[in-house]
Amino acid sequence: MRWKTYTAIILGIVLLTAIPGLSQVKNRVGTTTASFLEIGMGSAGTAMGDAYVAVARDLSSLYWNPAGLGMMDRNAVMVAYQPWIANTNLTFFSTGLSLPSVGTVALGVSYLGYGSMDVTTVENPEGTGESFSPSDFAFSLAYSRRLVQWFSFGAALKYVRTQIWHSSASALAADLGVLVSTGFFSPTGNREDGMVIGMSIANYGSRMRFDGIDLLAPIDPYPDVKGNFQNSRGAYRLNAWELPLIFRVGFSLNVLKTSGHRLTLAADALHPNNNSESVNVGGEYAVKLPGLGEIFLRGGQKAIFLDRSEYGPTFGGGFIMHVNRTSSLQVNYAFKDIGILGNVHCYELGIDF
Repeated sequence: MRWKTYTAIILGIVLLTAIPGLSQVKNRVGTTTASFLEIGMGSAGTAMGDAYVAVARDLSSLYWNPAGLGMMDRNAVMVAYQPWIANTNLTFFSTGLSLPSVGTVALGVSYLGYGSMDVTTVENPEGTGESFSPSDFAFSLAYSRRLVQWFSFGAALKYVRTQIWHSSASALAADLGVLVSTGFFSPTGNREDGMVIGMSIANYGSRMRFDGIDLLAPIDPYPDVKGNFQNSRGAYRLNAWELPLIFRVGFSLNVLKTSGHRLTLAADALHPNNNSESVNVGGEYAVKLPGLGEIFLRGGQKAIFLDRSEYGPTFGGGFIMHVNRTSSLQVNYAFKDIGILGNVHCYELGIDF
């Protein structure tokens, strides 16, 4: 089995060294739709600068790497709320069942609401008196399993939908991921405390095309012919747009681990289909409180090497409180600086049972 570990390590190293070279390819900024799928879900990963593909072990793995769900050993429920830019709000709800000898099955729902907007027309630029509430929505169903102690895989099917007044677009997509615990550089000598390599691909699926009654318009197919053709029913046919496909490969490393303290460093390399390649880095410091739980401090930096990036440093923290021997409560917070777009906060509440 050891040769499989070495193969995974070599593959990860090759990808990490090859991806930066792809930056010579011209990026395709603004060529995809459903951009809310690029917003990190969960406070822990956000606080670590989105360097979480090899760290995720909870329900936020639905976003970062579905293979992380296979590391769960309890059932769980999680809710994350993130007031986003321009008075929009992102909510993520997920639940998972850890089934012995079967794996983990999880459901996730993410919803981005844009608030109420006034309907305006050329004739009524100040508004018609009507209003609408556009929104983005994604529903995920995932399965993950830890085949052996050091390897897990996961997959998720995703339904994505965007609604703007009476028009909408939808798509189907899939996420895939793997986690490999190598045992290298373990501060304790135990394999589970060594370097972990994670890889995932997100939003691989169909294109989205808007359709609806808002696109209907009267046309005259025969403008040069006499007759009553000017009110023939017609409709605009819009282009179909790709989803934001993201390939992530990264590692996490425990540089310190004792009975009461742990310091984990992580780095992710990203190759999206709508931008240049970039690197995220982050760290987490955990302190165990015997009989009570754990306290976490996190920090990171997102989009290193990305041209004209607006992302600044991220930080946050949280705690796990043991309610009894089989259940616990987890609370997390994250702060993200997005330059001229302002600051973003993320709040998360989770229960394991």
